Amino acid sequence: MTVVLFCSCKQMSHIEKDKHTSEPPKGDTAITPVRIVDTIPIVSDSAHLDTIATFITDTIAPLDLITPLKDSINEADTLRYDTLKHTRRHITPHRSESAIETKVICSAADSVYRDMGQKKIFYYGNAEAKYDDIVLKADYLEFDLETSTCKAHGTVDSLGKIQGRPVFTQGESTFEAVEMSYNFKSKKGIISKVWTEESGGYLHGERIKRMDDNSINIRSGGYTTCDLKDHPHYQFKFTKAKVIPDDKIVTGPIYMTISDIPLPIVLPFAMIPNTKGKKSGLIIPTYGESANRGFYLENGGYYWAINDNYDLQILGDIYTRGSWGIKPTFRYNKRYRFNGSMALGFAVNKIGTKGAADYQESTDFKIHWTHKQDPKSHPRRNFSADVNIVSSNFNKYNAQTATDQLSNTFRSSIAYQTNFAGKVYLTLNASHSQNTLTRQVTASLPEMTLTVNTFYPLKNVGKAGKKHWYQSLSMGYTMNGKAYINDVDTVLFHGITDNFGGWAREMMRDHIQTGISHRIPINATIKLFKHFSWTNSLTLNDYMYFKHIEQQWINNSDSTGYVQTDTIHGFRNLVDFSASSNLTTKIYGMVNFANGPIRAIRHVFTPTIGFTYRPNFSDPKWGVYGSYIDGNGDEKTYNKFVNALYGTPSQNQQGLLTYSLGNNLEIKVPSRSDTITGIKKIPILESFSISGNYDITKDSVNFSPISVNGRTTLFKKLGINYSSSWDPYAADSLGRRINRFEVIDNGRLFRKTGSSWRFSLNYSFNQNDLKKLQGKKGSQDLRNEINQNARQSGMFDPDELDEILGNPNAYIDWTTPWSLSLSYNLTYTTSLAYAAFMGIATNTYVHTIGLNGDISLTPKWKFTFSTGWDFVNNKISYTNLSVYRDLHCWEMRFNWIPIGSYKSWNFTINVKAQALKDLKYEKKKDYRDN
Repeated sequence: MTVVLFCSCKQMSHIEKDKHTSEPPKGDTAITPVRIVDTIPIVSDSAHLDTIATFITDTIAPLDLITPLKDSINEADTLRYDTLKHTRRHITPHRSESAIETKVICSAADSVYRDMGQKKIFYYGNAEAKYDDIVLKADYLEFDLETSTCKAHGTVDSLGKIQGRPVFTQGESTFEAVEMSYNFKSKKGIISKVWTEESGGYLHGERIKRMDDNSINIRSGGYTTCDLKDHPHYQFKFTKAKVIPDDKIVTGPIYMTISDIPLPIVLPFAMIPNTKGKKSGLIIPTYGESANRGFYLENGGYYWAINDNYDLQILGDIYTRGSWGIKPTFRYNKRYRFNGSMALGFAVNKIGTKGAADYQESTDFKIHWTHKQDPKSHPRRNFSADVNIVSSNFNKYNAQTATDQLSNTFRSSIAYQTNFAGKVYLTLNASHSQNTLTRQVTASLPEMTLTVNTFYPLKNVGKAGKKHWYQSLSMGYTMNGKAYINDVDTVLFHGITDNFGGWAREMMRDHIQTGISHRIPINATIKLFKHFSWTNSLTLNDYMYFKHIEQQWINNSDSTGYVQTDTIHGFRNLVDFSASSNLTTKIYGMVNFANGPIRAIRHVFTPTIGFTYRPNFSDPKWGVYGSYIDGNGDEKTYNKFVNALYGTPSQNQQGLLTYSLGNNLEIKVPSRSDTITGIKKIPILESFSISGNYDITKDSVNFSPISVNGRTTLFKKLGINYSSSWDPYAADSLGRRINRFEVIDNGRLFRKTGSSWRFSLNYSFNQNDLKKLQGKKGSQDLRNEINQNARQSGMFDPDELDEILGNPNAYIDWTTPWSLSLSYNLTYTTSLAYAAFMGIATNTYVHTIGLNGDISLTPKWKFTFSTGWDFVNNKISYTNLSVYRDLHCWEMRFNWIPIGSYKSWNFTINVKAQALKDLKYEKKKDYRDN
């Protein structure tokens, strides 16, 4: 075997004495500051050893360095040497044709000794040897040319401290030691007092032997996830162990120590997974006692790492009083294509003692499926899903987080979207909404929407270069079809397990509404006199339904009767249309001031007048309304499509003259932050509008109530919204509008029928994206935004980020010493009901304040809180207090909910590392025991 040794000196100095011998060996050749390339043929039987050195300098090597090599050169190379003597450029060594050549590249920052008598080379000061994927660094290296063995250790400085300890690296494995020896032929090594990272933790041992198959034998060592080398806070100590790369670590007798104090628990052996990425294995359950359900084992099961793209986790709960549950979760991730997860839950909850008055038993389930398609997977098509279906009691007894406990509304959506040439868009969607308090369930299964982008059919008609009014004519098209369900869950799911076929037929017949709608808007906007915009619109609607009702009067034998309603299945098509024309402009007014805190006041007035016409569709020819003769001989009209999906054409003709007066008011003040104009705008009234209409088709009570709406934001934080309704007509004793003006009957222009004020304030100090996530639980859009921003920032690896997003309240942020968020909401609504000509006001209001934040008491202590006050009910809202202590490789957490139905506390101290997350002590009082 031939080893080609490149020895380069980064900084060569005068010859020093060997750090470990009093004098350098006789016959040493002192190397002056040059770049050295040694070609050393090495044969396995050591019967013959040729040593030829070639010295190459950045210029030309001096003769006094080349001449001593003459005696070592074979006769075949004499001519080359003589040539070198004159050219001082190159020497070609002679070597066996059968030699196998591998490069070992060595370097040192201080000096190099070559001892041809002992056939060794010594390197001092930041020495380094490279061989294939192996890198050996130390302050001292000794290379034996006969045995191809390299020894390494540190050196003692003037203060008596060892510096430059050996560091051995092969691929992704790194070993730090006091002393080591490695044979490049056999690929075996012996390391003393080593420290290396394996399987997410740290291995150390008094003596380690590295075998040629890359396995490692350790004597008198330990394993920990604490990065303190000399005295880790905890470790698992063993007498011997074997490390099998990318497989496992097998130890002999093993015991645990905390702060170097051994615990009286010894295991005969241990097997620690040592594979990169995900690892299959058992999940240790937590144990405890529940007052209502008995002793329990919770969240125990098995994790199956199927491959790099898929994994499966199955968790289960069991209680001594009969309750049990199972929670499988399947996750998948195909890079640049899609990712998602399917989490299921099924639980039998038995609360209390069977036979007791307070005993409860329920069977509950949960389905949560998320799927996201990578935007890079396809430019035009996209498929996404967010399904969250939960039975009414599942989160009551089986909630995993505080967010689950407080949630009572769940929404689901599955959508497929595509487009054709960027002009026609198709969406297939299935959606679901559920309230576990009211038990109301609504679902669209499925729904299809086809949309054609707005286009201008007459855009290119007419002479080029001249714009005509008809060129602004635009058209569009939207088709929507769906099957819709709206009922309580006890009715919808009754009988689903006993007779699925019968249940499905009943759903289609009695509960599911179906329909298709088509909408074609036609618009044209014309500019008049440069300042007016005249917009004309025609909207065509078509409705397709598949069942309707027929009513008739049935007389009884006792001269009474009733209305019989029959549901007729079959296709029916309805149409309606409406036309409108609106004229609008903007009027600007501004008052400027030369000096003072206000430099200008700007007012924008936007008046709009228009006309809207909708015909009467009550005529039988339209097929929307029917009639029957009741027992008194009176004709009664009814809607054949009552409660239809998209509504029905109106039976009342409308000709509305509409008006709207919009206002915007803002001021301009000096600003030092604006270096261009020195002025900034501050809105006083973002919007203030007055609107109403007059119906020319009515014979009386033509004016509609007047709507007044206003909106503004003060100090960029306080939002104010106002709305009210004012009726110009008087009311009778029952509060019904009559054809007499309020000013005539009561001497005032308008009669107030209702008003609403809403104040909202959200203010935060040192708020960041992760705090927004903690403060707005359940906001999926915000989670997606933070997910995208965090992944792009590279702050977290994917597993850490998934853990944070899945459990935002468990995340501890140390980047700011404190943060505080304040939310305030006041909504005051007044509605007026009239009886005996007297207006009776009913006032309702919501008045709450919320406060949440955290403070780092020390660099290791963090206190977080979330609370609020309900001024209407005069009580504290949901309150959560938490204390966190960073214990280096451990962590301690105490969480307390002091009041309410979720009153509970939890104390946990555990190892931080995910590999040993089950190494913990936990004590808690569960909210389900209340």
